[in-house]
Amino acid sequence: MDKHLGDDDKAARFEQLAMPHLDAAYNLARWLTRDPHDADDLVQSAYLRAYRFADSYRGGDARAWLLTIVRNTFYTALRDRKPQQGDVSFDEALHGADGDDLLVQDAPNDPAGIAASRDVERSVDQALRRLPPAFREVLVLKEMDELSYKQIAEVADIPIGTVMSRLARARKLLLSYLQRDPAGD
Repeated sequence: MDKHLGDDDKAARFEQLAMPHLDAAYNLARWLTRDPHDADDLVQSAYLRAYRFADSYRGGDARAWLLTIVRNTFYTALRDRKPQQGDVSFDEALHGADGDDLLVQDAPNDPAGIAASRDVERSVDQALRRLPPAFREVLVLKEMDELSYKQIAEVADIPIGTVMSRLARARKLLLSYLQRDPAGD
């Protein structure tokens, strides 16, 4: 019976530690996998791994700790995955994006404004997808998850100078993609 109390305590501690960072974990997973369903699976696997090893967490930045687990889970799965024959990817540009309804709520009530807002978001999304993974990763962690250089260095397991260099190169490359092909085609 004491074992169940220990499990309940562990679950409560883990929930307090990890759940506030679920959105950041999903955001990183979505940009790493480039697919919302794969991102869900990745976050679930990462959180299971984090729960399993929660006793090894010794304090510090819980967000960076969890994002590191998400990142490592992704790269481990990528390394272990066998190329799948006949795999067809879903093209959001052709079939629509899941978040289109949110754009309507945030955009002006004018159809031209709605269309322009969707075009800009689609262009940025497509440009981000074209970035090499190492650049996309630091850009997403900095600009979307608002991590510090130190946190990004911890998550990506690279020196802070490399974070700054990759971030500068990612921004420059993203800008060149957007200037060269503003429609995102």
